[in-house]
Amino acid sequence: MSPQAPAFEWPVRVYYEDTDAGGVVYHARYVQFLERARTEWLRSLGVEQTRLRRDQGILFAVRKLSLDFVRPACLDQALRVTVRIADRRGACLDFDQQVLDAADGHLCCRAQVNVACINAERMRPMRIPEALLDAFSTASTNTDALANGDIAHGV
Repeated sequence: MSPQAPAFEWPVRVYYEDTDAGGVVYHARYVQFLERARTEWLRSLGVEQTRLRRDQGILFAVRKLSLDFVRPACLDQALRVTVRIADRRGACLDFDQQVLDAADGHLCCRAQVNVACINAERMRPMRIPEALLDAFSTASTNTDALANGDIAHGV
């Protein structure tokens, strides 16, 4: 997927449980927002993680994560979380993700996330199957339709 490919987007609303005493999103919640967006991105490609584990013995696990907090998000704020593959190697995917204010598009948080493909039984890295790599490649041409709900989500 090229860096210019459009990103998948997932909407998030900030709830009271996501914030600290000052009504600002607690830093660890951003990790959850990012995870949900990657999960929904996979689901939009027809990849359900429970089925992937059951049928192919595959798990995806975060190996490395880097967060850059740019602007705080607050209680009741609508956000958009983006997902874009920056690089892919045999057993890993590198994602560039952003958390943006849905109203004005201002960047709240950016993240680089390295995700490893893991054999569920041995808990060791394994090559990402070609069928999944093909789905990820196709995503770069279909992301606009996915983000707009033009393609059915889920399996």
